[in-house]
Amino acid sequence: MADVFIYDALRTPRGRGKAGKGGLSAIHPQELLAQTLNTMAERRNLDKNLVEDVSIGCVTQTSEQGACIARTALIAAQWPEDVTGYTVNRFCGSGLEAVNGIAAKIGAGFLQAGIGGGVESMSRVPMGSDTQFLDAGNEKLRKRFFLVPQGISADLIATREGFSRADVDNYALHSQQKAARAIEEKRFGKSLFAVKADDGSLALDRDEHPRADTTLEGLAGLNAAFEKLGAMKVGYNGESLDQLALQIYPDTKAINHVHTGGNSSGIVDGAAVVLMGSKEWGTKAGQKPRARIRAIATAGAEPVIMLTAPAPASERALKQAGMTVKDIDLWEINEAFATVPMQTARKLGIDMDRVNVNGGAIALGHPLGATGAILLGTVLDELERSNKSTALVTLCIGGGMGIATIIERV
Repeated sequence: MADVFIYDALRTPRGRGKAGKGGLSAIHPQELLAQTLNTMAERRNLDKNLVEDVSIGCVTQTSEQGACIARTALIAAQWPEDVTGYTVNRFCGSGLEAVNGIAAKIGAGFLQAGIGGGVESMSRVPMGSDTQFLDAGNEKLRKRFFLVPQGISADLIATREGFSRADVDNYALHSQQKAARAIEEKRFGKSLFAVKADDGSLALDRDEHPRADTTLEGLAGLNAAFEKLGAMKVGYNGESLDQLALQIYPDTKAINHVHTGGNSSGIVDGAAVVLMGSKEWGTKAGQKPRARIRAIATAGAEPVIMLTAPAPASERALKQAGMTVKDIDLWEINEAFATVPMQTARKLGIDMDRVNVNGGAIALGHPLGATGAILLGTVLDELERSNKSTALVTLCIGGGMGIATIIERV
């Protein structure tokens, strides 16, 4: 396996994911991604003809995000016709999967250079537009077990781990505080660019979701987001969603619903791209590498509890790289729900002061298909800012999967 280098990473701000209200909501997702691709090319003075393939993560691949948004965005961006593109869906891990897919091709020698990234316009193509449940209505599968909504899975993890409402609210407050500090100190400035509207005016130049004035009292006043959903009766014998989940875990008597809109990831729009290539390509293209990819891995876990696979995915990546948890300076564990980084850190024995040091998706938002690529760029910037060496990015994924990537500065 040849070395795979990261030459740059770039992202849009994350706009509020509400139709007509967010700063990016007026922009077609193809155009949002096209602008990100073109800004990368301009920023790096990149000869676009030297990029061979583009892989883009997108979760809700319907309506404006349907067909193959990787290819249509390249066409919209007026890139050379022979630059190909393909779209991947590994749910919340899609953006990192797209990066890892291009990296694997470069490492194997099938590509010299490519771009991985992601896009999700949750204001224009709402989550769940393609299907209501993960099983897409497969009755045969439902007779084996029911894949409950992720919020119920998150509450089930919290119940089994003993995380209280105060615990997850405290985690959420720290995420907001860390993000506020990062924004004040302009830590996101290196990878973030200002997005323009179709008429050339400024659309958005900052992340819209963070709430720097968040307090524990305010968080405590929010209603549990998934309690009513958990009581919904959908089973063949009149079972509720909570009861269907607990059939897999009979030693747990009831689910304690602790997650709210304040300690779960925010609904936002966004796009990101990561430019990668071989060492020889960088020399030819006049590009200086910022990091190299040390390992990539995925892992599966029980699909009803669903969100516990970041730990085994991280363990596989560490083993592949010949590293241990203590060898990683910075961790980015996607904050789909507060319980995910909390459970992952507990499982692996990670010091929390190395986890999501600039906040996470609770504060900044989670544009599904783009988040993995965003996190990679965020942690690379932080490695350089803090003069650290190694980082691991991991995300939980619907249906009981996890994904992980280890990078090292050069």
